[in-house]
Amino acid sequence: MARRNKVELFEEIRREYEFGVGTIAGVAQKFGVHRRTVRQALHSALPPPRKVPQRKCPKLAGVRAFIDGILQADQQAPRKQRHTAHRIYLRLRAEMPEQAIAERSVRRYVQHWRAQRGESRSAVCIPQAYEFGVEAQVDWYEAVVEIDGIRQTVQVFALRSMASGAAFHRAYLRATQQAFLEAHQLAFHYFGGVFRRLRYDNLKSAVKKILRGHRREETERFIAFRSHWQFESSFCNPAAGHEKGGVEGEIGYFRRNHLVPVPQAKSLAELNEQLLQGCRADWARVLGERKQNVGALLQTERAHLLPLPAEDFELAEEHFCRVDGKGCVQVRTNWYSTSLRPGVQARVRVLPASVEIHHQGRLVARHPRCYERHQQVLELEHYLDVLEHKPGAFAGSRPLQQWRAAGRWTATYDRFWGGLQQRYGAQAGTRLMIELLQLGRQHGYARLTQALEQATALGATDAAAVRYLLTASELPQEIAPLLALEEVKRNEFYARPLPQLSSYDELLEPGLWRAAGAGLEVAQ
Repeated sequence: MARRNKVELFEEIRREYEFGVGTIAGVAQKFGVHRRTVRQALHSALPPPRKVPQRKCPKLAGVRAFIDGILQADQQAPRKQRHTAHRIYLRLRAEMPEQAIAERSVRRYVQHWRAQRGESRSAVCIPQAYEFGVEAQVDWYEAVVEIDGIRQTVQVFALRSMASGAAFHRAYLRATQQAFLEAHQLAFHYFGGVFRRLRYDNLKSAVKKILRGHRREETERFIAFRSHWQFESSFCNPAAGHEKGGVEGEIGYFRRNHLVPVPQAKSLAELNEQLLQGCRADWARVLGERKQNVGALLQTERAHLLPLPAEDFELAEEHFCRVDGKGCVQVRTNWYSTSLRPGVQARVRVLPASVEIHHQGRLVARHPRCYERHQQVLELEHYLDVLEHKPGAFAGSRPLQQWRAAGRWTATYDRFWGGLQQRYGAQAGTRLMIELLQLGRQHGYARLTQALEQATALGATDAAAVRYLLTASELPQEIAPLLALEEVKRNEFYARPLPQLSSYDELLEPGLWRAAGAGLEVAQ
């Protein structure tokens, strides 16, 4: 009988006993039920829960020892290489095919076995209360984006305030320590202050070694960074992401709402601007039981944050490297070109997105940072002075090859270079092309490209024409002063006297010409 029907039956039994027959036996006889049912209805208007019989598991008895042995052995195995209930079932079918048992029975037994030993995966989470300006949680996550038409995976930094719910997201090509520290610095400026405590998992940018309990051996730069910004760091237990569930939930929400569909941008800077707009758009959210939206709570929280220091932390890692015979300095596993002579010692600053090379207090080269291994990052203009004396090495040089791959050496350059070689020869034509590139280094390669296109359109294949087009705007040009109409006099500027031709008639008179040598001389 359905429970609803049984509740209605209990109602009729109680009414009949109260206003009708009045005896248990009479009510049982009238409704055709057992007297025990009548007593149950009189005791409570709700029927008692149905008893679940304890079923025997005869088929499980033959495999219980086998399953127990597997689960006991898993206690010594790595956490991610232990048996699942499905894997145990597959082993039973392969190793004990005579035991016909359902997979559901195996799953139920494994779940019961683990629950008895406190290994159940379901855990109770305790709700937490947070005060303004006290704690924020930090994490990295991956996202697929399309930058300049190329689909790639970037690493996104996320920092979330636990009191207001506001968050800051920023994307990097790699999750390096410089990127980790820079993202913190930008987040502090975004929030307008510093949180008193930041909670992390055990990421390598901050933790060098995990010690007993919550103790960690932190990296030197992270300790210095923390000292500069005056915040306290706290770390989760290994493999316990639920201990920073606030930022984990924020990452899921932000990915679903601002990274779907796959974002497209022309550069990483444009992508980060999109992420920043998404962070500000989330100010309109109202989280959980809060009465105000995220933006209003953030304004309140800013008054409780620690003030920002007068200066930011120096993010760059500095090294001193010696220039090798190829005009490069080695930074970690890659080589970057410079315009310095071999043997000079240069100061190298490694930033999250670039590598800077300094010498004698001035910046001599800046390259985008390369995250691959054993690569050469070469700039053609660093070799122009050398190539001027070795023009034969220009055509097959690797810096030129990298310019072509990056789209900086266009077909216009090749056409003009070919025209110079046809007119002046291979060596002289290449030298003239190198001289034009040196002008581009001085005036800008965009203007050089424009001048080459203009010269090609005019049919000019001379370096002097390009030089003139490139520098024409800088040449001094005298402009006649403008005159007002009232200052212009007609007789002076528009009227001219007629020429007098009478003086030429004197040349027709005899005796005025005489021969002298091989020519004629006019007698004055």
